[in-house]
Amino acid sequence: MRLHFIYLLAIGLISGCKSSDINKHDKATEDFLTHIQQQTFQYFWEGAEPNSGLARERIHIDGVYPENDQNVITIGGSGFGLMSILVGIHNDFISKEEGLQRFRKALRFLDSIPRFQGVWSHWYHGDTGKPKAFSTRDDGGDLVETAFLAQSLITVREYYKAGNQQEQEIAKLADTLWRGINWDFYRNGKDVLFWHWSPNHGWGMNHAIQGFDECMITYILAASSPTHPIPASTYHNGWARAGGIKSDNKKYEIPTIVKHNAKPGEVGPLFWSHYSFLGLNPFGLQDQYANYEDVVKNHTRIHLAYAKANPKNFKGYGTDKGWGWTASYSTNGYNAHHPDNDPTGVISPTAAISSIPYAPQESMNFMKYLMDNLQDKTWGKYGFYDAYSETENWYPQRYLAIDQGPMVVMIQNYKDNFIWDLFMQAPEVKDGLAKLGFKSTKY
Repeated sequence: MRLHFIYLLAIGLISGCKSSDINKHDKATEDFLTHIQQQTFQYFWEGAEPNSGLARERIHIDGVYPENDQNVITIGGSGFGLMSILVGIHNDFISKEEGLQRFRKALRFLDSIPRFQGVWSHWYHGDTGKPKAFSTRDDGGDLVETAFLAQSLITVREYYKAGNQQEQEIAKLADTLWRGINWDFYRNGKDVLFWHWSPNHGWGMNHAIQGFDECMITYILAASSPTHPIPASTYHNGWARAGGIKSDNKKYEIPTIVKHNAKPGEVGPLFWSHYSFLGLNPFGLQDQYANYEDVVKNHTRIHLAYAKANPKNFKGYGTDKGWGWTASYSTNGYNAHHPDNDPTGVISPTAAISSIPYAPQESMNFMKYLMDNLQDKTWGKYGFYDAYSETENWYPQRYLAIDQGPMVVMIQNYKDNFIWDLFMQAPEVKDGLAKLGFKSTKY
């Protein structure tokens, strides 16, 4: 297997590293990471739903879909997928023309399907374009999933805006879709954003978005909107809980800095430090509540400390072995795993791999461990499978879009800041961050 050959070259160069960083510019190491990206990218390219060109919610290699949902697309995962396609063009996995054609198909589909005050649903049937309810009352707009998509629309626009006529047409359509989102409507007249609105159930979900979790990007984009912005007070009173987001909590003697949206004393799954930061660069970014580089790095360090402590003596845990917990498939269905919610020793590869900008050595250690010890049990057609448990001898050949996408994007951000730079250069993003009191030492 070509990956194994590249892997052997790479580990010979990283095995003696003592620092917390890895020489990302070493060709063997970069080739290893690029191969992982390329295989994972295929989830969004070859594995895309054919009518829409967007990301399937899930792909099961065994072809078994208990809910017959193999053609259901996910809006948030499709956002991660659009970013992954930019990475594919950037790395010559596909040609510029192939990428342009896919963006044309995907964005036209997004423009054609029902929206709710410009906000997309969580799921759609890819073959018909009709929304699929996520739950009984969640059958309308999903503002958080839409934010994940909007993050990608801005990066697509920035990538193509200075191109030829066809490329500028894609940039214009991406911009139109982004501008059409009515963020202010989702305040429901209050000083906080609400996650859902349904034409059938109104504000029945009644889910106010408050930090800290995966939703930070929702407030950043809502404040940045050139057409339907929220006032700065909604960020400070809603997301930041009128200052209550600040926290003195420590886990394994590591400060969380912000209040995790969890039970007292608990920390959340690692996707909270990934999804908002695929485009939003946390390095050197701070507001009056926190330095977000410290937030995401400490969050990662806490997961590493849990892996080292391994209080339940699960098989294959350690800072040079398996680590990282997030929302993924689980032995009992689906679970948002984290150090305080780890019942059966399930590890999700996306957790450690998508943390590579925050803990490069430990992320590479994890990939090395999988290739050395688990091999094809955890590696398949679209990269590393979604989850596994050595303790339970459980190795399902399943994938989820929301877990595959962050690996492609975050590896690229680690290598050269590609997606981070595209998103952070957007004029309205800069204005929105300034409006909320953010400062960045890098932009």
